[in-house]
Amino acid sequence: MTKQIHLAAHFPGVNNTTVWADPESRSQIDFASFEHLAATAERGTFDFFFLAEGLRLREVKGRIHDLDVVGRPESLTVLSALAAVTTHLGLAATVNSTFNEPYELAKRIATLDHLSGGRAAWNVVTSWDAFTGENFRRGGYLDKADRYVRAQESLRIVRKLWDSWADDDLVLDQEAGVFAREGTGAFADEGAHFGIRGRFGLPPSPQGRPVVIQAGDSDQGRDFAASGADVIFSRHGSFAAGQTFYKDVKDRLAKYGRTEESLKIMPAVTVVVADTDAEAVEKARHIREQQVSGPTAIVLAELIWGRDLSAYDPDGPLPTEDPVIGSNVTQGRAGFNDPASIIKEWREAADANGWSLRQTVINQQNRQTFIGSPETVATEMNRHVQENAADGFVLVPHLTPGGLDDFVDRVIPLLRERAVFRSEYAGTTLRSHLGLLQ
Repeated sequence: MTKQIHLAAHFPGVNNTTVWADPESRSQIDFASFEHLAATAERGTFDFFFLAEGLRLREVKGRIHDLDVVGRPESLTVLSALAAVTTHLGLAATVNSTFNEPYELAKRIATLDHLSGGRAAWNVVTSWDAFTGENFRRGGYLDKADRYVRAQESLRIVRKLWDSWADDDLVLDQEAGVFAREGTGAFADEGAHFGIRGRFGLPPSPQGRPVVIQAGDSDQGRDFAASGADVIFSRHGSFAAGQTFYKDVKDRLAKYGRTEESLKIMPAVTVVVADTDAEAVEKARHIREQQVSGPTAIVLAELIWGRDLSAYDPDGPLPTEDPVIGSNVTQGRAGFNDPASIIKEWREAADANGWSLRQTVINQQNRQTFIGSPETVATEMNRHVQENAADGFVLVPHLTPGGLDDFVDRVIPLLRERAVFRSEYAGTTLRSHLGLLQ
């Protein structure tokens, strides 16, 4: 049976994807930019529009580098505004479970779900570093082992709140002066991190409850997604790696009584389209060189080496030193579990290809990317889905806000011709777009 491709649009701003210095780039924070990208995604009948979250600007030796957008508005506020100017597009917000309480989370996301007519999604993320936690009164520090425990408990409670209304609880009896049955919305929960009880103030939206997205490739993250997520947002460097990840996560679902169709695997990708494959390759090379400047290459290498590498020439060879474990030379970014093996891999690749430090960063940190003519891109994307390397993709454009225009105008029509992507929305809720049950 031919699978349908699922697509989402990511508004970049965290990490060095965005080429903000490009002449075609516009504001990263004006509402017009969000509206343009969302309108393009809806014109392309994408499943949802996805916003990341940055709770603290990342620092490199105490300075703000170009890996973050200064002044990015809060996600749920932006998406609430977009709900008024879109009609079908899903609206997904990244909200941190470490620094938010379950009741507050449940109500804010359920509010977006109502405002949008059942199009909201919550991307559940965690944070364990004290650097980010300094922005919050209680410090926010959680040991790595505890962050998923809190996240799982938070998600369980949030879902309990969303499900606290029965189908026949909403009465709306004006004569009797009541709007709901007795006991409506009642909840109580005691756990390691939370102990709450009360009544939830919002009935279910048209889609029942918001979609849950989870991002994480670790073993713990995969299990977390398999246990309760509707979509997993991931990264794969190759077709083979995508197939391996896909099988591993799908195989975990049975343990939680779930079917393979209940979880959509959608890796983050970039797409570069041009008239010919050769032109697209050259265009992609130029984009990557803009994304990874010399200073950015040094910063990304410092994250792995854990030491100050400012004395190194980014167009020279890789550093010869060993990594420093537990370094805080770069703050606000997740570290690497085994930097020594990564450095070994980088050195072998650099020696084999004659790469400089910057060239190594460009080639070794590539996100899965589709590069080519519209025909080539459509063929490869379809192959990944039909051969179980993914259920779809979250497209991360390098330009704001026009980075999706070429893809929607030139690739989407080809996917529609092959009957692997919708020509129009069949339903009005995000769950209907994703083919998920309530």
